[in-house]
Amino acid sequence: MKQCTIAFIGGGNMARSLIGGLISNQFTAENIHVSDANTEALDNLASRYNVKTFTDNLAAIADADVVILAVKPQQLQSVIRQIAPAWQQDKLLISIAAGIRLDDISRWLDFDGAAIVRAMPNTPSLVQAGATALCANNYVTSEQHELAESMLRAVGLALWISDEKQMDAVTALSGSGPAYFFLVLEALQTAGMELGLPEETARLLALETSFGAAKMALESDESACVLRQRVTSPGGTTERALDVFEQGDLRGLFKQALTAAAQRADELAEQLGQDYD
Repeated sequence: MKQCTIAFIGGGNMARSLIGGLISNQFTAENIHVSDANTEALDNLASRYNVKTFTDNLAAIADADVVILAVKPQQLQSVIRQIAPAWQQDKLLISIAAGIRLDDISRWLDFDGAAIVRAMPNTPSLVQAGATALCANNYVTSEQHELAESMLRAVGLALWISDEKQMDAVTALSGSGPAYFFLVLEALQTAGMELGLPEETARLLALETSFGAAKMALESDESACVLRQRVTSPGGTTERALDVFEQGDLRGLFKQALTAAAQRADELAEQLGQDYD
């Protein structure tokens, strides 16, 4: 499996993070192709990872077992229509472009029985700490399922969802989620500074506290609710702070925020999925 040929169309940040993760997980560098119009980006990838680079998408995918579309959503339709005439039955197509549905990808590829996986990674994939949800059409084989999962697992958590409609919720939760935590970090640091802490002290305390809480949650079999209760002593400082969050309906705000993000994901899928000549 790790000897298969993988072609990336697009050599940006997400492609670079996936390539780094794949090579760290013993995928063969010489079997990884990258195509991009940006020759400087290609030179950097070739120098760092020793992958093969192309400026021609069709040449890059010619003998590939897996083709990963790592371009902006607005570019996806034109890229798929370009490679469609050269598509072959045994190839697996993986799209990591946000918001583009399986049916739209299949329609643009115009190849009966094409195996397609849609993946929604997030930006912490850049540091091999990503969270990716995947869904597949009915033509993806069990071996291709395993291959797609192993590739995305190279940069963090990878899990399957059976209903593509849930991808809007995935986008709202994990796709946009890093920004929510950055906002919380920003707010914690600012509040700490306003209470008299030096800027760097507040920044480091907020960062390490966030990291420590996430690490505890990941390594514990207990729910977040139980972990929260264990650090909340009756009548203590934590309880006083949490009461303020509850009075401000923090839970309700998160629900509203994720609902808005999911609705926007659906709107973008409708817009980006339209055909053009």
